[in-house]
Amino acid sequence: MGTFRFHDWAVIEIETDTGLVGIGNVALAPRIAKEIIDIYLAPLIIGHDPFDYEYLWQLMYRSTLAWGRKGIGMAAISGVDIAIWDLMGKATGKPVFKLLGGRTKETIPVYASKLYRTDLDEMQREAQSYLDQGFNMLKMRFGYGPNDGPQGMRENIKSVEAVREVIGDDVDLMLECYMGWNLEYAKRMLPKLEKFEPRWLEEPVIADDIDGYAELNQLTTIPISGGEHEFTSHGFKELLDKRAVSVIQYDTNRVGGITAARKINALAEVYSVPVIPHAGQMHNYHLTMSTLASPISEFFPVHDVEVGNELFYYIFEGEPVPQNGCINLDDNTPGLGISISDKYLNDFNIIE
Repeated sequence: MGTFRFHDWAVIEIETDTGLVGIGNVALAPRIAKEIIDIYLAPLIIGHDPFDYEYLWQLMYRSTLAWGRKGIGMAAISGVDIAIWDLMGKATGKPVFKLLGGRTKETIPVYASKLYRTDLDEMQREAQSYLDQGFNMLKMRFGYGPNDGPQGMRENIKSVEAVREVIGDDVDLMLECYMGWNLEYAKRMLPKLEKFEPRWLEEPVIADDIDGYAELNQLTTIPISGGEHEFTSHGFKELLDKRAVSVIQYDTNRVGGITAARKINALAEVYSVPVIPHAGQMHNYHLTMSTLASPISEFFPVHDVEVGNELFYYIFEGEPVPQNGCINLDDNTPGLGISISDKYLNDFNIIE
């Protein structure tokens, strides 16, 4: 078992005695996650049957419970768990989504997730480019927060107006705050945003302010989304019980891996709350394809000007390319359907 770190990413490989290799990944504090895997997790699972995935998950979770149940410890478990599922798919000759429940939709509609606050004309050109590519759902980011006062509020509204002007009223628009607001500021902003009919407002306050999420979610007609920084089915049960979010946005390589994510999907289905995983990527797409709880997925267009979540697409090959705003998964490709790319290896500093 080995781990390799690519800038802001860790790749986990688990090899069986028959030579099969399962691939997982960690994007959350990968250098520390690598140490957790090497020191704590690898000794727990080496020698076990990967098809005992629930036992292996519980073994990792309970052995690190005192310090690992949220944050980097859970991200490390997620990466190992994803590799185990990739391994099971390869061992059975089936794609992971076939092991999870099979195909529940012909294709997966995806939304273009970019539109950071820049010059308004530039934002409009970018929005138009996604329409031209066939996307009918877009997500944009705000550039101003509480420290910017009323003028910042006006700038936030201007950016939404500018994007709506281009895309019209028949294209879904999602709004992303990335925990940059506080409760008081969000309560002031929400009434100003309702006329734009966004599909959701994402992470308006910090992840630990669950009561703040719940208050906002009851206050407005705009669905409040979150969960990118929440962990395990226990964390999401609290969000659901408090009706704190109207959209769940876990990331499989943080939340506890595929083993944890499928349990969250089952919970969300009971509560009639949609699951739309953070960041797209194959580990999320397989879960989206296999459950009715997930109607759509996120997709990060790859731009040379930024290497963030889309670094995934530089490290791995096999990612589906959207066609008319949808992606599909191959019924005949075993596992997750990705491999490590050697195209950019010279650009990365690899730590084994």
